Amino acid sequence: MKYKAIFFDWDGTAVESRKAPADEVAGLMKPLLAKGIVMIIISGTTYDKIASGELHRYFTEAELENLHLGLGRGALNYSFKNGELMLHEETELNIIQKLKIHESVFKIHQYLLENYTLNTDIVFTRPNYCKLDLMAEYSRNDRLYLQEGEVERLESHLKEQGIKGGLKEVTAIAEEIGKCSEIKLEVTTDAKYLEIGPTTKSDNVDYFVDHILTPQNIGVENACFWGDEYSYLADGIPGSDSYMVTEKTKKGHFFDVSKTSGVLPKEIISMGGGTETFRSFLKEQLSGE
Repeated sequence: MKYKAIFFDWDGTAVESRKAPADEVAGLMKPLLAKGIVMIIISGTTYDKIASGELHRYFTEAELENLHLGLGRGALNYSFKNGELMLHEETELNIIQKLKIHESVFKIHQYLLENYTLNTDIVFTRPNYCKLDLMAEYSRNDRLYLQEGEVERLESHLKEQGIKGGLKEVTAIAEEIGKCSEIKLEVTTDAKYLEIGPTTKSDNVDYFVDHILTPQNIGVENACFWGDEYSYLADGIPGSDSYMVTEKTKKGHFFDVSKTSGVLPKEIISMGGGTETFRSFLKEQLSGE
């Protein structure tokens, strides 16, 4: 099937790591954008981490008109105007709201330390959420996505600290503490981190359905969604890319390229193969033209 819109995660789907060159995937994106195919990067990161903030330099001004980015776990939606990055809409919170989130996440950190002597680190510098590192002693280096065996490593670590319910229990603890916040908080996870804030990737994809696909008369059935973190990490705990499945997007086609094993939500087709599979797909979209 030839798609009119392609949504895709960046780390682990389009590129192996943030330090890996973007030349190959950008080279495959370029002719698709030139044809008018809408391409939308959906990532929890910020633009300075996408090809070191230089992704736009691979494309012409006309090609950039079809490239969009939904970043910051629902916080930031970008397009390009006259070749320059343009913020569509920003749901970044004001300082008072951010501090309320910070306070809630610190309470989670404090609870885990006091009750289970579980050491965690907090990343406070995201646009509208915090990351709580559940395995602070374990580094992913520059591959900042779910690795093979990581869920098992985390579950073992949590149970050693007396958290018998593992990731599911930690998530429930975070959600319960989050209920005391004046801001509704969503808790997602990629195993190493809990991500805690008011929005998710659902907000990014829904925004672009409403503001890009619908105005261009592109039905969601002509869109696909690629990621590498769709699988359930524990019972009832889906990976971050699964939040691209919403009421507005559910008629689209969803593909997972993860090399890790795991149960996928029913809407997702397992492809495996990592970034090579995604790049092969882009090549196939150009074939026969």
